[in-house]
Amino acid sequence: MKQLTNLMDATMEPKQQTASNKPGWCHRQLAYYFSLLCFLLTLVTLLQTLYIVSVTLMSQSQSSLQQSRLTELTHRLDSLQQAYQLLFTKYPALNLYCPVTNTTSKERKCEPCPEGWLFVGERCYLFSKDRADWISSQYHCMTLGGTLVMIRTQEEQVFLWNQAHSLSQGDSYWLGLRSSVSDGTWQWTDSTPVDRSPQFWYHVPDEERNKEMCGRLSPGDSHSYQMSWYTSSCGNHLKSICQRTQGTLQ
Repeated sequence: MKQLTNLMDATMEPKQQTASNKPGWCHRQLAYYFSLLCFLLTLVTLLQTLYIVSVTLMSQSQSSLQQSRLTELTHRLDSLQQAYQLLFTKYPALNLYCPVTNTTSKERKCEPCPEGWLFVGERCYLFSKDRADWISSQYHCMTLGGTLVMIRTQEEQVFLWNQAHSLSQGDSYWLGLRSSVSDGTWQWTDSTPVDRSPQFWYHVPDEERNKEMCGRLSPGDSHSYQMSWYTSSCGNHLKSICQRTQGTLQ
């Protein structure tokens, strides 16, 4: 009996030891997983920090690059503006075609004709308000870069007659027509004979009786563009029509 009791005590002793060691093993497992979790959290924090630093550096780099490009573009714009102003200083005639439309911003608007001229087809026309004799009118047109108008087509005649009719109050306008001193033949200011283009005389002038005479457009004296050219003494003081070619970039 005593032996049986001893045997049972011997059998129960390892189990008691094992039960007593189980809490220590669980603590070690928990400590291991906790350490692993802390390591992973630390690693994630480091990666986030590295990402934020990279993004910040990249942003600063891009900002620096953008600032550099902005500075370069600003310099280029300043250079273009200086060249733009120099262009109008060197070629003042450009001011006629590109007048300043905004005094604050110095903005300009370019047109094919100088300010105050009418643009039709490929020509510019100016109806004068002052009166002068034929030769003075021709010189005035030349100072503006043109000449007294030379009518080459019916369409041009219709436009000029309508415009003069709307502007005039019984006024006549000098044309670039003048009879020859020697034989009385009529020519335009470029020495082209008038009979090479359509004519719109009220009365066809007699060449023998009209030496040293000049031609005028008189819409108030006629009811049709087809008969609105008249002869007149070149010394009379009339308004005039100047013409010039449109401005081109050549």
